[in-house]
Amino acid sequence: MFLIYEYVERGSLFCILRDENEAVELDWVKRVNVVKGVAHALSYMHHDCNPPILHRDVSCNNILLDSKLEARLADFGIARLLDPHSSNRTQLAGTRGYIAPELAYTMVVNEKCDVYSFGVVALETMCGSHPAEFINSSMGQQSGENDITLQDFIDKRLPPPASIMVASDVIRIVSIALACLNPNPKFRPSMKQVSQELLVCRPPKIARSLSTISMSELMIEISEYIY
Repeated sequence: MFLIYEYVERGSLFCILRDENEAVELDWVKRVNVVKGVAHALSYMHHDCNPPILHRDVSCNNILLDSKLEARLADFGIARLLDPHSSNRTQLAGTRGYIAPELAYTMVVNEKCDVYSFGVVALETMCGSHPAEFINSSMGQQSGENDITLQDFIDKRLPPPASIMVASDVIRIVSIALACLNPNPKFRPSMKQVSQELLVCRPPKIARSLSTISMSELMIEISEYIY
């Protein structure tokens, strides 16, 4: 079976975030739209396909951008149909830094593995680089690292969001991403919940200047953000 994509001339999100000029071109509005596009694609795969499809390798390398910097989820080489009558055990696969931690010891793949990978991608899109240090410190419950402000966390190559609406979107995306990174897969939202939350235009639960919102504060709030 072959998958045919339309031409996506801007290349991968990974490369764009690591190019100084292209990263600046990918402003906050475009980054918000990239995250929304990936969320909607995964929601469709998980909840609207029969049987559901797991991507299993969601990463910034596998998100391609077209001429308008709109996202296309690519590389379904290790994608898998989810069988409700199977244990869905599998060999460890995916891109290092995006793989859900439970796969290392359970070897059971499900849709919450894609949710975790999406959370990494969403944070990376907002901060401009892979958030490994932040994720490791937050999972290790070292609160000092998480006391940075949201404004210090997001990509400093861009000026802070100028409008209240865009700032609200950034807060919402970071909050949702943190929920997706919950070490316990049972407490991660589904991609349908994520997609629906990103479609709703409402102020975030924490509606203040990004310079006054700490990452640790967002992590405390995530349990109430979607559920």
